Amino acid sequence: MDDHKLKVFCSVAETKSFSKASKAMYLTQPAISLQIRSMEEQLGTKLFTRSNKSVSLTKTGEIIYKHAKKILSSYAAIEKEINEATGMVKGKLLIGASTTLATYYLPNIIVDFKKSYPDILIDFERGNTQNIIDSLLKARIDLGLVEGEVRDQRLDVEKMDSDELLLIVSSTHPWADREDISIHEIQDQPFIMREEGSGTRQVVESTLEKAGIYTDQLNIVMYLGSTEAIKTAVENSLGVSILSGWAVQKEVRFKVLKALSFKDIRFKRDFSLVYHKKSFHTQPAEKFIELLKKYPMTQGL
Repeated sequence: MDDHKLKVFCSVAETKSFSKASKAMYLTQPAISLQIRSMEEQLGTKLFTRSNKSVSLTKTGEIIYKHAKKILSSYAAIEKEINEATGMVKGKLLIGASTTLATYYLPNIIVDFKKSYPDILIDFERGNTQNIIDSLLKARIDLGLVEGEVRDQRLDVEKMDSDELLLIVSSTHPWADREDISIHEIQDQPFIMREEGSGTRQVVESTLEKAGIYTDQLNIVMYLGSTEAIKTAVENSLGVSILSGWAVQKEVRFKVLKALSFKDIRFKRDFSLVYHKKSFHTQPAEKFIELLKKYPMTQGL
């Protein structure tokens, strides 16, 4: 079934950008423009109002968008029923995951999933928690795995497991021979923080506030956009940080970094499966969720 043109149209509508839609659809921008122009000529009406910064739906565009989403959902339901009737499992799976899960948890699951369902094409997006939520709301992905709290009422959230964040120091740090530490001791240390929008940062800030410590009371020396960058900085004695136990297992095992727990507070966060309340679960998405719920999320240091 030729639903490609409708998918292109919806992608432009949801991203409010021809260039962003071209990236999401893996098409050139001229190809995106051609598809939209073809629809407008066929329907005899403009679907988008264009400005220098973005595009927005016209009144007729809004009508088309409402029905296009229903049509695409019906197409997905038809494909799912046909696959079930023929015993085939194929299609495309669009997954998004925040950094810790994307790097340290999901790769093994994806390998096992592909072994079981080789005909399913997987498109995997990674970013911080807010990036993944934005992609879900814009329908660029089918489901997301994120860290921390999700409050958007348009999304369904299923808690998968919990994760503990630990204080990370270099192997040459004076605290490297200790097993735990008081939370207030970190205020005197150069501290490395994740970027805005990170699930790790969200948990660190909210837990510190419960202990009566605010970020302006920390000696923050840098903000970095990835766990790997923070680990490198800590390893080179540029500061200490608070990271997922998942993320530092290898470095702790090889004694490159030391992970310490806190005597007086625990930094806990949820790992959650998230999807849009109005989205239709494709067969690939359902099969992936089935495997996901069987997979252990235990960490060991």
